[in-house]
Amino acid sequence: MNKFMLTCCSTADLPYEYFQARKIPFVCFHYMLDGKEYADDLGQTISFAEFYRRIEAGAMPTTSQVSVGQFIDFFEPFLKNGQDILHVSLSSGLSGSYNSAVVARDQLLEKYPDSTIIIVDSLGASSGYGLLMDMLADMRDRGEGIEEVHAWAEENRLKVHHWFFSTDLSHYKRGGRISAAAAIMGSLLNICPLLNMSYDGRLIPRKKVRSKKRVIEEIVHMMEAHAIDGAAYSGKCFISNSACYDDARKVADLVEAKFPRLNGPVMINSVGTVIGSHTGPGTVALFFVGDKRED
Repeated sequence: MNKFMLTCCSTADLPYEYFQARKIPFVCFHYMLDGKEYADDLGQTISFAEFYRRIEAGAMPTTSQVSVGQFIDFFEPFLKNGQDILHVSLSSGLSGSYNSAVVARDQLLEKYPDSTIIIVDSLGASSGYGLLMDMLADMRDRGEGIEEVHAWAEENRLKVHHWFFSTDLSHYKRGGRISAAAAIMGSLLNICPLLNMSYDGRLIPRKKVRSKKRVIEEIVHMMEAHAIDGAAYSGKCFISNSACYDDARKVADLVEAKFPRLNGPVMINSVGTVIGSHTGPGTVALFFVGDKRED
């Protein structure tokens, strides 16, 4: 039996039941919605449908990262139980949670000097971060030790590709991420921005694609271009969506048609409440294992 605990943040955006079944404890980010604070608890307190309904009605949620104190409270029970910890954090390019986890580790090691606490920067987000966790959990379950799993994570985290598109620019405009003029022009021209995660864990706009049909085709083309073994890709594929399941299903159907050797059907998840506070509804994200992200 492995001694170490594999943990992550709620922003890995896989189902609550998945983390329970795989024995991966997660620490919750938090967000404010209509003047009240909630835990990003994977739809347990507020359903994803209700969360996105309230955004579409005009709510503008704000988010907060996990604090040093929250990480200490999360980690310490495992240490008291004699377990080492391998914690994988949300990308440092999107949040300061990685730094908070490192500070918490340093403080706890003063109290538990014989313990091992390793913090890994996933350089990923949402179900791409979740796909990395899935592979690490497989290694743990095969009996790999904490050092082996850590080394593999550092070596392979940039091989997890994250491609996103949005069909609704209104939330980006409300949040000040694009200008009102750009949002109006984008809507008039039916533009769906295509973005991906860079080597340093930041979201980078790559293309402006006209029409939903074309951006769905383009995002799958990116998988054809970058997935290990191309159309013979035999790994897993995850998709997350923010209140646009039908669009996600179209992407999944196209992926399953083009990649017949996939390891199981595409898993479609919801973009969680913290990531969704920044994307709003209308975002579809595609995740797979491919060549190393270098720009």
